[in-house]
Amino acid sequence: MFPVVFCIGGVLVIIITHLLYTWWNPRCSGVLPPGSMGCPLIGETLQFFAPSTSFDIPPFVKKRIQRYGPIFKTSLVGRPVIVSTDADLNYFIFQQEGQLFQSWYPDSFTEIFGRQNVGSLHGFMYKYLKNMVLNLFGPESLKKMLPEVEQVSKLNIRRWSSQTSVEMKDATAQMIFDFTAKKLISYDSEKSSDNLRESFVAFIQGLISFPLNIPGTAYSKCLQGRKKAMKTLKTMLQERRERPEKIETDFFDYVLEELQREDTLLTEAIALDLMFVLLFASFETTSLALTLAIKFLVETIPGNKRTNRE
Repeated sequence: MFPVVFCIGGVLVIIITHLLYTWWNPRCSGVLPPGSMGCPLIGETLQFFAPSTSFDIPPFVKKRIQRYGPIFKTSLVGRPVIVSTDADLNYFIFQQEGQLFQSWYPDSFTEIFGRQNVGSLHGFMYKYLKNMVLNLFGPESLKKMLPEVEQVSKLNIRRWSSQTSVEMKDATAQMIFDFTAKKLISYDSEKSSDNLRESFVAFIQGLISFPLNIPGTAYSKCLQGRKKAMKTLKTMLQERRERPEKIETDFFDYVLEELQREDTLLTEAIALDLMFVLLFASFETTSLALTLAIKFLVETIPGNKRTNRE
């Protein structure tokens, strides 16, 4: 009996050792950069998702740059990946996207944004959507919007000045979302019964979270937020389709015209997804950049005044 148990134990040790070796040394046709693959299956996912309040480089990336250099390997959400913080390499990758490189997203990201999301499109379809967006929001169109942006900014600054305190990130996000939603889909938060931004906030809060789809988790709220936002956008598109008169031309009108063309490549699902991505990308990234810009300006202006006096 003992020899049998000993043999089984030996086989298990060999199998486990082989699996660990394979995990820590993944196969590659080239030479992999230095790094660590972390624990089997989960890799370094927990360290990656660990929250940080610093405005500096995320601790996960910073520690590995110090240890391995600007390019290192790791494993996130069950996938082996190479992280690059090298500016020249990143520039080369972006220049060669669609040729030598192709964009890819983890399964959890695909679940959040949908299987047919805009980010998963490549080649001609990607260029088609890009040109469609640039026709409405290219450099010339953005120049024409500047007076409106200035007016909205001044209006909100006057409103903030009458308050005892302002949560700058939330306030700028609300301002930018209202403006973008009005330009894209003629959405007015004060007149609408659906709180569209609330759905986006739930989506954003769970976007960078552990992909555990259990009710109550940030990831689950993220999925529900996207589902609710997409439902609202679909309802608005249907209402616009049934309403022939136009108050002001927006992205919905352009989409409807494109959908009615016989040779169109656009589908309603892709159009709704594109609107969701445009709303998300415009207000979240811009509001964060504005908040940090204001923070750094407030911190540096007193020092600059002292320097000028000296």
